[in-house]
Amino acid sequence: ISDSIKVIDRFFSVPLDYAKPDGQHIRIFVRNLIPLSEAKGSASTDGAESDLPYLLYLQGGPGFGVDLSLSAEYTSKLHKKKYQASTTLWLDPRGTGLSTPITADVFQTKQMDDEGIAKYLKHFRADNIVRDCETIRHLLLDGKKDPEARKWTILGLSFGGFCAATYLSFHNDGLKEVFISGGIPPMVDSPDIVYEALVVKVEERNEVYYGKYPQDVRNVRRILGFLEGNNVVLPNGGNLTVSRWLQLGIQFGLHGGIDRVHQLVFRAITDLDTFGKLSYGLLDSVQGTQSFDANPIYAVLHEPIYCQGRSASWSAHRVVQKNDRFIWEKVKLMSDNVSIYFTGEMIFPDMFEDYHHLRPLRGAAELLANDEDWPMLYNKEALKKNKVKVNAATYYDDMYVDFGLVQQTASVIGNLEQFITNQSFHNGIPKNTESILTTLFDLSKRERD
Repeated sequence: ISDSIKVIDRFFSVPLDYAKPDGQHIRIFVRNLIPLSEAKGSASTDGAESDLPYLLYLQGGPGFGVDLSLSAEYTSKLHKKKYQASTTLWLDPRGTGLSTPITADVFQTKQMDDEGIAKYLKHFRADNIVRDCETIRHLLLDGKKDPEARKWTILGLSFGGFCAATYLSFHNDGLKEVFISGGIPPMVDSPDIVYEALVVKVEERNEVYYGKYPQDVRNVRRILGFLEGNNVVLPNGGNLTVSRWLQLGIQFGLHGGIDRVHQLVFRAITDLDTFGKLSYGLLDSVQGTQSFDANPIYAVLHEPIYCQGRSASWSAHRVVQKNDRFIWEKVKLMSDNVSIYFTGEMIFPDMFEDYHHLRPLRGAAELLANDEDWPMLYNKEALKKNKVKVNAATYYDDMYVDFGLVQQTASVIGNLEQFITNQSFHNGIPKNTESILTTLFDLSKRERD
């Protein structure tokens, strides 16, 4: 990679179930990026490289890996900011990226039934992601003489921040420092409180959308009327239904998301005016905007990431039913100037019919939605006593992680300081990488004016 960054691709074998260490194993992929400009002092840089401290990046999600272009971009900026001159590790969490994958076709190849798939998927939450991290840390760092050198720093974005809180709860002795962006988790035992809070922000973003593009009140209603009356099949075999179109609202919580959704609406209306149907180009764009087919963990475990001893029971589906503005069957009977609300980062039962590659997981998803046997993800007492420095960027207008619930958690975690802003949305670091990293690293200094 440019900027004299050395790349080492690493694979590690870890237990699927840590309660059965001699049982089935899966592979975890980590990309190791080393700034050669910082590894000085010998003709061979191997020794100097091994002396560099580690910073582990935890990806958002759940269910997403890290591509090389992202890790390279972030790495150059991290190194430019000179944070500990770290060698960085970019983890594909279990089930994602180049780690042993979770896909419907893999389960079909193994001829697993719904119960078997659900049991397998239960091993892919934050608790086991953190155990994987600890396994890797011990393998890489246990040989160092200085006990402090056996610790590493972690940077968690979004769901990666949830994992960081789990890490702090149960394995904080392996951590030197923690950075979080948009990912201080709600301390809840089921998703209902989360969605009750988030739906308010989704409603606000809908009003912003229709305020900016008032013509789309009627345009969206027209598109939904067309979808309701026609069987629209996407290029990969999925269905473009009313519900799936409204799921485009997940974009409202990102920089530029409102404009991207409007462009899809505008193109769809142009197609209907020109062809009387939706073009392949529009259908391909919609399909490409929605990531659930390629990242099934994002769908099947999205609500269970909040569960501790309680079931999710299709929480988002139940919560949105309380507001008629999310329900097309009711809005279509209202005046033409009444807007239908798009939904946000939410999972619905009909997604396991509308998304082609989620269909084989429908039975397992139903079992997981009604499962109450979820272990604890956080230890509040340990978090209260935490001494590890935690530096967090928190976004006031975050549509995915509610600000109020974040503040409740922040009041629990010891040695945590926040940078709170209303000038960035949830994807603050991807959009404003250098400025937010600079602020977080300044927080880390704990300098008082």
